[in-house]
Amino acid sequence: MTFHYLESADDPRVSDYTQLTDVLLRKVREPAEGLYIAESSRVLRRALAAGHRPRSFFLAEKWAEDLADVFERYPDVPAYVGSAALLEEITGFHLHRGAMAAMHRPAPVPLADLLSGARRVAVLEDIVDHTNVGAIFRSAAALGVDAVLVSPRCGDPLYRRSVRVSMGTVFQVPWARLDDWAGGLAALQEQGFTVAAMELTDDAVDLDVLAARRPERLALVLGTEGAGMSAGTLAAVDLAVKIPMRPGVDSLNVAAASAVAFWELRPKDQDQDQDQD
Repeated sequence: MTFHYLESADDPRVSDYTQLTDVLLRKVREPAEGLYIAESSRVLRRALAAGHRPRSFFLAEKWAEDLADVFERYPDVPAYVGSAALLEEITGFHLHRGAMAAMHRPAPVPLADLLSGARRVAVLEDIVDHTNVGAIFRSAAALGVDAVLVSPRCGDPLYRRSVRVSMGTVFQVPWARLDDWAGGLAALQEQGFTVAAMELTDDAVDLDVLAARRPERLALVLGTEGAGMSAGTLAAVDLAVKIPMRPGVDSLNVAAASAVAFWELRPKDQDQDQDQD
């Protein structure tokens, strides 16, 4: 493995990593070039384990030994090495989690393939905070959600902050963006999913009531921060569901609410299978 040592922040070879704190720049660059950034050695390894292809590696020299096996597996992928100060100048933040990699985005998964065999699906409507998106994916991976669907305006699950907060679990849970939002919800219903919106409405049922019905296939829709679910989505779903709370508090953060709901609504025979294991 040959390392490429950086001497200037203007080195064009590391343009993928420049000023990663600029959200608008990343939104323009990543979809257009088909890239995302895996930040930290652990996240990088999870991306590779999921079959994603690296475009380049970017690290301080002290982390080279820790990733020696990775570099051996990808001898033709350039690894750019620099001082901590230079790397910070390039990225706009202090890199203290080992290494980074510019990764090629995987091909989108067709919706039919995503839903095949799925019993629990999370659907994210216009959740724009990348921290919440990442946290929801982490809960989905841990609590048995088989797939995640995101609306056209939802935050990017492969944005650097989403990936970091999820601890790389965005690579474990299959997901797709629904370009046709209304059509996507209808497709879930056509596939036999009960589509439930997490929303405080006058007719919303308690979470444990829905869990007691033991729906075979369930899609849980989570709405955007603040504004909540759109009227069109509420009109399209089969029912609304809420988490019962003490007086004086009407809601949880959407990521926290997702974890509670994923746990309560998990297929109960899943627990029996784990006990037998």
